[in-house]
Amino acid sequence: MRAEVAVPEAARLGEGPTWDAATGRLIWVDILGSRVHTYEPAGGRRTVLATEQHVGAAKPGADGGLVVNLRDGVGRYAPDGAFSWLHREPVAGRRGNDAAVAPDGALWAGSMAYDETPGGGNLIRLAPDGAATEVLDDVTVSNGTGWSPDGSLMYYVDTATRRIDVFDVAGERVHGRREFVTVEERAGYPDGLTVDADGCVWVALWDGAAVRRYTPSGVLDRTVRLPVRRPTACAFGGAGLSDLYVSSARVGLDSPSPLEGSLLVLPGAGCGLPQPAFGF
Repeated sequence: MRAEVAVPEAARLGEGPTWDAATGRLIWVDILGSRVHTYEPAGGRRTVLATEQHVGAAKPGADGGLVVNLRDGVGRYAPDGAFSWLHREPVAGRRGNDAAVAPDGALWAGSMAYDETPGGGNLIRLAPDGAATEVLDDVTVSNGTGWSPDGSLMYYVDTATRRIDVFDVAGERVHGRREFVTVEERAGYPDGLTVDADGCVWVALWDGAAVRRYTPSGVLDRTVRLPVRRPTACAFGGAGLSDLYVSSARVGLDSPSPLEGSLLVLPGAGCGLPQPAFGF
């Protein structure tokens, strides 16, 4: 399996690829560039939306708009482009980071301190009606979040811990946090993740130049090397959800290669799960 370049780009901090099945496009962001990108594999069409703040994640909304995890909270772009806040909670020195939509349509949105102060971030659950609940309050770099095919488990990464943790899901709540896997030193740091139709967890390894797949029992069964040093997140998309898209970053790299910051794709990597839209 070999990575191809889907979108050549010099994103400072590319993140959060998400397949929008309703439009046949992939959504991803450049956090520090304050840009939301879209890409349609079928025709190659691209769009770029500039945001007023650093944008940690962008997810499709059930109404055809976008929900965005910004520096000061979670906002919404309506289909006509009009912006409004859904949950605004500015904290000095903190910004939104990765986010994911749960099977019930709620957004789980993480944050982090710009200087990566330990415990400077959190994880919230934003219900479709706009009600926000803090789930975790001692997070350093909130990153990948995903659910098992039956929705009974939630996987979560706080990158500084080097772990992917797993929770049991009970309605709108999670409990029983425990270690799923730990990424060994010198292999990179776990960043964004996705779960495939077999229940396997795929994770991008920051500073590891690779994505890995772990079985539901936590066994490493696949490693795919990449031509970028800082892959940040991965998601299945395209026809049949068989292609794995991987975002990447060039921030902090000395003499980055031309591919750093591009959106990559691993054709035919597996079979992904349909991703729900945020329900307004």
